[in-house]
Amino acid sequence: MTHVLYGTAGLASWLATATDHGVTLLVDAVVAQNPIMDRIRREIGKARRHETLIELDGPGDVDSVHRLAAQLTGTGLVLAVGGGSLLDQAKLASLLCGDRDAHRRLTVRQRSGMLMLPPSAERALPLFAVPTTLGTGTEVSMVACLAYPEGKRLITGDCLRPDLAVLDPVATATLPAELVSEGVLEVLFRITSGYLGDHEDRPTEDALVETLAALVVREGYAAARALAAGGRLGDALLLEIAKLSGLTHNEILHVGRPAYANKGWMIANELSTGLGTRKMSAIAVVMPELWRRIAGGDDRLGSARRLARLWTRLRAAAPAELPAHPWQGIITVIDAWGVNRSLRADTATLDAIAGRTVRAWGTGLPMLGALTRDDINDFLTCAVLPAAPHDSRVTGARVITT
Repeated sequence: MTHVLYGTAGLASWLATATDHGVTLLVDAVVAQNPIMDRIRREIGKARRHETLIELDGPGDVDSVHRLAAQLTGTGLVLAVGGGSLLDQAKLASLLCGDRDAHRRLTVRQRSGMLMLPPSAERALPLFAVPTTLGTGTEVSMVACLAYPEGKRLITGDCLRPDLAVLDPVATATLPAELVSEGVLEVLFRITSGYLGDHEDRPTEDALVETLAALVVREGYAAARALAAGGRLGDALLLEIAKLSGLTHNEILHVGRPAYANKGWMIANELSTGLGTRKMSAIAVVMPELWRRIAGGDDRLGSARRLARLWTRLRAAAPAELPAHPWQGIITVIDAWGVNRSLRADTATLDAIAGRTVRAWGTGLPMLGALTRDDINDFLTCAVLPAAPHDSRVTGARVITT
C-alpha cells in the first residue's frame, strides 16, 4: 500500500527514515526548474539528509533502466520527481537494485505485452514519488510501462508500488492545457474501461466506480472551462484531479472483475507505439470506437447494458447537455475538453499494428480473448482516419455515423 501525502509539508518526517546513505533525488530534466523542487529541497534539508541529484532525459527503455539501477546502488532512499515515464523507470530501477530474479525477468525475450512479477519480488530501496503530470496515477499503482524493441510492455507486481506519493498542485501547475485535458480523459478511460469490460453486476464496486467516474466528468468540465477562459487551474481542482487519478488504481474498484477487461488499453497501446504518437492521442480515437461497438452489442469488448447505465450517470453529472447515445456522448465530451481525437494512417500501417496487437496480447495469450487480427484491423480502420497523401500522421476529424 502506498501512503499519500497532500502537499510537501511533512515530507521531512518521511525522509528522516532514510539511512545515512542519504536521498537520491531523481528528476525529470524537463521539470528540473519546477517550483516543486524548492519545496522538496527544503524538506530534505529539514530531514538533515544528504542529497544526490540524478537528472533523466527521455522516455527510457529496458537498457536505461538497468543503467539507472547501477547508479542507484548504495543510496538509502529514492525520491523521484517527474512524469509517468520517469516514475515508471524509478519503480523498476529501484527494484533491480536488489532483485536478481527481477533482472532476469525484465530481460527475457517474450512476445507477450504483459510481464508479471512474482509475489516474492521485493524492492530493495524505499521509493517516494512526486508526479508532475496528471492522469497516469503511477505514483500509487502496481504497474509500470517500459519500451522494448518489440514495443511497450506492461509490467505488474505489488513490489512496484511506491512507499509514499506526494500530491502537490505546485508540481502540476505549469502543465500545458492539452496535457491537463488529456490527463483527465485518461482517468475517465481507466476507471470506465474495467467496469464496461465486466458483464457481472457488483453492487459495491460498481457504485464506487460510477461515483468516481461522475466526479471525473464534473472536474473535467471544470478544468475545460478554466482553460478556455485563458486561466490556470486552481490548486484545489488540480489536487482533486490528482486524487481521482490515484483512486482509480484502488483494488476495491476491481474486486472480482475479469483480469483483462480493459481491451481498449491494449489496442491504444499498440496504436500509439505503431504511429509514434502520445498515448492519449491513441486513447482519444480508440475510446469512442470502443463504446460504439459495445453499445452495438459486441460483448467481447464489454457490456451494452452496463454502458447504458453508466452513461445515464455521467450525463447527469455533466454541466452541459450530452447526446443520449454513449458513443456519441463521449465524442462530445472529448471535444469539449479539447483533446485531439484524430489520427491518420494508411491501411498497411493499420494492418501491421493489428498484427502487433494480437502478437502481444492474443493468439494464444488470454488478454484479447476471442478478438482476432481481422477484428482489430476493422476496429482501427473505423477509428483512424485514412492517410493523407504522403503523410500517415496528419491530424484531421472523423465523425462516425450508423
